[in-house]
Amino acid sequence: MRSIIVAAALTLVLGACSAQNPDVKIPRATSTKPVPGEQVATFSEGCFWHAEIIFQSLAGVRDAVSGYSGGTTANPTYEGVETGLTGHAETVNVYYDPAKISYETLVKAFFASQDPTEVNRQGNDVGTQYRSIAFYRNDQEKATIMAEIKRLTDAHTYKAPIATQVVPFKKFWEAEDYHQEYIYHHPDNPYVETVSIPDYLEFRKAFPGPYKAL
Repeated sequence: MRSIIVAAALTLVLGACSAQNPDVKIPRATSTKPVPGEQVATFSEGCFWHAEIIFQSLAGVRDAVSGYSGGTTANPTYEGVETGLTGHAETVNVYYDPAKISYETLVKAFFASQDPTEVNRQGNDVGTQYRSIAFYRNDQEKATIMAEIKRLTDAHTYKAPIATQVVPFKKFWEAEDYHQEYIYHHPDNPYVETVSIPDYLEFRKAFPGPYKAL
């Protein structure tokens, strides 16, 4: 994220952001308390601020929590992860009600909200910490992920091969408090205005949902 904040700030100075959508409603967690019967899905798709609002916009998702997965260092910090030396990727744990939204729908949203052909980056966010990863907790989840990759590949959705890593879930480390619900609390951040919110609005145009009423 840091890689384009300076450039985004210059864009703001030039007035290019004056046409941003001031009335866009940013989805938040509906509750911070676990719900009986809920399940957890874990995804990495670049900046976790972006991933939070993508999944929290979907009906049936209680919360998407930002954190770190896929690395080898215990108790990672944002500063450490951003060096690329811990092996972690910015990740979200998605807490959802399977009676209201399926794991398959979450996987489809995951692929629809990024460019899964990019390697160790998403847009101008560059580094292994921004790589695309779908974590699975059981064979059925793995099969669902692989089926979606096959569907997208067979449909020639992308010009390049899908580079998303499909790996077993091991450990999720929750990110620092200031990263949680970041876009909601910092709508005027240059990165949020020029990257996060436009990407979210594009996702809503392309993906059928289901969405929460905001």
